Amino acid sequence: VQLQASGGGLVQAGGSLRLTCADSGGTFSMYAMGWFRQASGKTREFVATISADGRSTNYGESVEGRFTISRDNGKNTGSLQMDNLKTEDTAVYYCALGYYRRSASEYPHWGQGTLVTVSS
Repeated sequence: VQLQASGGGLVQAGGSLRLTCADSGGTFSMYAMGWFRQASGKTREFVATISADGRSTNYGESVEGRFTISRDNGKNTGSLQMDNLKTEDTAVYYCALGYYRRSASEYPHWGQGTLVTVSS
C-alpha cells in the first residue's frame, strides 16, 4: 500500500474542497478507507470512513451532512468532498486504509497529510 493524499489548500468559509487519496500499491479494494484530521495542538480526529465495497459510510458528528466520502476501486482512489467548510475544519487531513472503524488504530496504512486551511 502506498497512499498519496492531495487536494488541500486555502479556502474561505462556506467554500468547498475535494481531497483525493490514491493508492499505487494495488490493494486498495481490499480495505476500508478512512479520513482523519489533526488540527494544530489537537489530537487526531475521525472524519469519515467507507467500507471496502463502498456500500457503507460513517461520518464524524462535526462533519455529518457537509462532507461526503466516496471511492472508485477501479481507479484505486478515494475522495472526500468537503462542502460548507468552517474555520474549525482547518487541519491536516490524512487518508488511511484499514478496517471499517472510527478509530485510527484500526488503520495500518497511512498516507502523508494534506493541509486544509479555512479562512473567515
